Amino acid sequence: MPAKTTTTQTDGFSAEERAAMKERAAELRAEGKKGAKQADGLEALLDRIAQMDPEDRALAERVHVAVTTAAPDLVPKTWYGMPAYANEDGKVVLFFQDSGKFGYRYSTLGFQDAANLDEGDLWPVSYALQKWSPTVEKRVLELVRAAVS
Repeated sequence: MPAKTTTTQTDGFSAEERAAMKERAAELRAEGKKGAKQADGLEALLDRIAQMDPEDRALAERVHVAVTTAAPDLVPKTWYGMPAYANEDGKVVLFFQDSGKFGYRYSTLGFQDAANLDEGDLWPVSYALQKWSPTVEKRVLELVRAAVS
C-alpha cells in the first residue's frame, strides 16, 4: 500500500516538507558565503510564509513550489516583508503579497521590472490570487518562466 501523503494542493506544506526545506537551508549555509546568503533568504521567506493566515499560507506555499520548479536559479528572500525571488544580481523578479498584509480581499503575485514580461507598450505586472487550481498553477508557471527568459 502506498504511503499516505500529508499534503494536498490546497493544504500547504506538510511538517516533513517544511523540515526538508530547513535542511536545504542548512546545506546552503554549509556551502559558504553565497550559499549562506541564499539559505538566510530561504529561511526568512519560509518564516514569513509560516506567519500568514492559513488561506494565504497555502497560496504562498504553492507559489513557492511553482517558482522553485520553473526558475530554480532565482534566489528566495523577503522584500518589504513579502516572500520574493531575485535574480543573481539581487534584483527582485517577483513577489507574493498575502491578502492580510494590507487587508486586501485577495493575495497578489507581482512582478518587478527585472521580469521579462514586456509586451508592447502595456502589460500586466500584478495578478490577483484567490484560489489555487491546476489552471492557476499552469498560468503561474508560464509567467515565471517568461519572467526569467
